[in-house]
Amino acid sequence: MYKTIPQIFEQTVKNYPGFSVQMSKDQQGVFQSVNYSQLFSDVNALAASLSERGIQRGDLVGLISDNRSEWLLSDLAVLTLGAADVPRGRDAMPYEISFILGITEADFCFVENAVQLRKILNLIDKLPGLKHLIVMDKEFTLEQLNGAEVPQSVEILLLYDLLSEGRKLMNQKSVAKKIDDERAKGTEDEVATVIFTSGTTGDPKGVVLSHKNFAFQLEQLPNVITSLAPGQKWLSVLPVWHSFERILQYVIISQASTIAYSKPLGSILIADLALVNPHWMGSVPRIWEAVKSGVFSSMKSKSPVVKNLFTFFVGVAKLYSYNKDLLLGEVATFKKHNRVFDVLRSFLPTLLLYPLYRLGDHLVYGKVKQKLGTNFIAGVSGGGSLSESVDKFFASIGVKLLDGYGLTETAPVVAVRYLNHGIKRTVSPLGSTEVKIVDEEGKSVPPGVKGVVMVRGPQVMKGYYKRPDLTSAILSDDGFLNTGDLGIWTHHGEFALAGRAKDTIVLSGGENLEPVPIEAKLCESEYIDNAVVLGQDKKYLGALVVLNKKAVEAYLTTHQIPYLTDKLSSMKEVRELIESSIREIVNTKQGFKTFEQINKIALIGKPFEIGVELSAKQELKRFEINKLYKNEIDQLFAS
Repeated sequence: MYKTIPQIFEQTVKNYPGFSVQMSKDQQGVFQSVNYSQLFSDVNALAASLSERGIQRGDLVGLISDNRSEWLLSDLAVLTLGAADVPRGRDAMPYEISFILGITEADFCFVENAVQLRKILNLIDKLPGLKHLIVMDKEFTLEQLNGAEVPQSVEILLLYDLLSEGRKLMNQKSVAKKIDDERAKGTEDEVATVIFTSGTTGDPKGVVLSHKNFAFQLEQLPNVITSLAPGQKWLSVLPVWHSFERILQYVIISQASTIAYSKPLGSILIADLALVNPHWMGSVPRIWEAVKSGVFSSMKSKSPVVKNLFTFFVGVAKLYSYNKDLLLGEVATFKKHNRVFDVLRSFLPTLLLYPLYRLGDHLVYGKVKQKLGTNFIAGVSGGGSLSESVDKFFASIGVKLLDGYGLTETAPVVAVRYLNHGIKRTVSPLGSTEVKIVDEEGKSVPPGVKGVVMVRGPQVMKGYYKRPDLTSAILSDDGFLNTGDLGIWTHHGEFALAGRAKDTIVLSGGENLEPVPIEAKLCESEYIDNAVVLGQDKKYLGALVVLNKKAVEAYLTTHQIPYLTDKLSSMKEVRELIESSIREIVNTKQGFKTFEQINKIALIGKPFEIGVELSAKQELKRFEINKLYKNEIDQLFAS
């Protein structure tokens, strides 16, 4: 029988009470630590105060906040009482919050700060069941509401006041016993959370996840990520309302490790890496793409000698890494490989390149790795597959990235790349997790053939909240979840992701293609920040292209072309630059078919935003993009 998350946390506290569990910055920007014993005491106090106010087993409690130390405190307190939380980030649109809190009939809701409080107060007439709003921000005062009306039926509470109240309550033996009893009563099948997917198709769906869904992964992940140990530090940069960061935080507290809260902003992230010197960092592919892009961009201002050395040694690293993988048998076998032949052809190049690689590590790669700190073991990447170029670049210079695959509906981990002897471009299913890849008729496909990924295991959700129709559409009677993702088996039992089944574009000539690999390739251009490939039922492909303004401006400056920053997307020279760049990277020589090449582009003058064009995982919200850029898309395919 699996334990609940609060029971797992309690066990860690008993074994490692003095270990640091959280590091967060004070007002001066200095990291302050809280140990397991302190957090456990605070969780009990908050749970006591919430219980006194009526929260009980089975209740759903709103939790509208980005990643911060109070999030984990609030989450654990709610779960301790046998209630479940309904989380969302600060970027949630008002209509989303109204829908989520309305359909779950939440009576209590935690809010991060004054901004989120005002957002909900503006919706309060649509949420008659919402009676208690709890503000997390320690610096919050009612004056920050700027005159916003607070209905008499709504009580505004301060989290730190509830903590003070709860500490007094916990001095009563009967209250302390009640909290301990509630935690002990919890069972694996109880609901831990209802996470409404931000979605790339427009309709939020409430994914109902149990304690077992999470606890199963806490049991299995140490078998894959074998270097987890008490006292290690994790840099936390992702929105915790999403299931990927949430499972990482549960991994951390189950392993008696430390969460250091940072932000996914270049300057802050790099500074915090130096301050915290973490062992691990969870991130989405976009962050690693940005790091790679930053490394290459920084070379542009260097002398020709330095640039040439960099280019040479990066080439050496790729060549050495490729041959070493062949030698060790660590290659993705979508087609069968002859091990003897691989060893024979790779042994000598590996041997000869090794001294050059070591020199490159001293002169070039080591400087990149220094930015990550001296303790860094690996980055865990989720929320989308790493592009091949990013994956290979970091592996070649000696930075381990563990690509992960999953969905909110699988809480979220289905498969992860092994820390030791992991195969680039692929992931391996967790133990006790069944994965099959099937064709349109539901028959399993052989290695090397693309099909839809189906998953069955203890991490699969209970279903969609109040939507049995949607649940039955995705979850079969025998327990297999249709992920909607396309995958390909290797001959050694790993698999790779190959796009979304629903994203498949069918051109008017009948050609089928996946936009995701093309988009990933387009984003390898230093001048392109994001790209959306389009062409359903059209004669050819077009693309919306978001400019990397910094790189484009650097190009224009170097070539002495006058420009205005807000007019870049309308400049003829910029269009020619982007078109030329696209022709260089998406062509038949790069493995793309003729019909997969981009015929027309539309340049977008502003970056895509999370909550607008991007989901919280920074995936393209294609449904919204098609609506927002209808005019630009129509022009792409105008005859």
